[in-house]
Amino acid sequence: MSWKLFFSYEFIIDIVISVGIFLLFILFRKIFAKYVIALIVKGLRKETHPFFSHMFLSFEKPIQWLFILLGIYVSVWYFPYLDRTHVLFLKFVKSAVIFLVGWGLFNLSSSSTLLFARLNERFHFEMDEILIPFLSKVLRAIIVVLIFIGIAGEFNYNVMGLVGGLGLGGLAIALAAKDAIGNLFGGVIIVTEKPFTIGDWILTPSVEGTVETITFRSTKIRTFAQALVTVPNAKLANESITNWSEMGKRRIVFDLSVTFETPKEKLEGVIKKIEYMLKNHSGIHQDTIVTKFDKYGVDGLDIYIYFFTKTTVWLDFLTVKEEINYKIMDILDNEGVSLAIPNRKLYVDSKTEVNGKVS
Repeated sequence: MSWKLFFSYEFIIDIVISVGIFLLFILFRKIFAKYVIALIVKGLRKETHPFFSHMFLSFEKPIQWLFILLGIYVSVWYFPYLDRTHVLFLKFVKSAVIFLVGWGLFNLSSSSTLLFARLNERFHFEMDEILIPFLSKVLRAIIVVLIFIGIAGEFNYNVMGLVGGLGLGGLAIALAAKDAIGNLFGGVIIVTEKPFTIGDWILTPSVEGTVETITFRSTKIRTFAQALVTVPNAKLANESITNWSEMGKRRIVFDLSVTFETPKEKLEGVIKKIEYMLKNHSGIHQDTIVTKFDKYGVDGLDIYIYFFTKTTVWLDFLTVKEEINYKIMDILDNEGVSLAIPNRKLYVDSKTEVNGKVS
């Protein structure tokens, strides 16, 4: 009887110790989450590059769960009738560690643009903005595959057999997902040929706007009405694309019509002053500036004005255009030259017939 009582006491003590160890690790997890993380993040914010803080935040949740995993592993040492050296238990622990490490890397890859940007800056890889998010998504897919292979390997699962099985069904999958595969190859074409990049203003037969994101399946374009249009990559890759952001300069061309009564001397003076003003304007591209008396128009004498702005940004372009218009108004006012007003002359025959008589 006393032996049984002793056994019961020992059993209860082992359970208390085991549960106490587990609760202790839970407490450590709460302390880590509340105080240690705050101190580390505060210290990392003083770093010159934000990648280190992103790296730590990516592994924050996996580290918190690692405390629980360690608590389970250590508490099993004292829990009665559980063998911490059992093969299946060790497989689960190792698989959990692989999952937690992969989870942290997966989170980090979501901000891996910082890593690629840092590598691009340091080693001059010349990676385009369109390529960086694409590589980030590829990296995340690789991490998921490696997690699966690592866990399957711990349980002695034949990964190559699974790959072979997928190979047998590859034809059926390809036929069922031909649109998805077409979009994937369309995305590859966009990335490699780079007809545009993120932030560019493009025009296609189906949409016009600013490119926001490019994924494996589609490209998202923000229109000027602030609508978000999603275009499949397969369709976009086969369309004609005008990239307005690649313009080196932006054209302005119009006819300025002055009255027929304008003397030749004043007409020549207006043309020369407009040309001088354009050649001395900081926002005008100096390669091509044309100001000529073009023709005798229907309503007046037409001056042909043709030039380019240095900026291609829409609002800046409109600002320069407005400045030029105001300066032309000043030139015409100073020279005493008026713009031609469209007019029509109506001729009425004075001979009208009233009651069969001409008056």
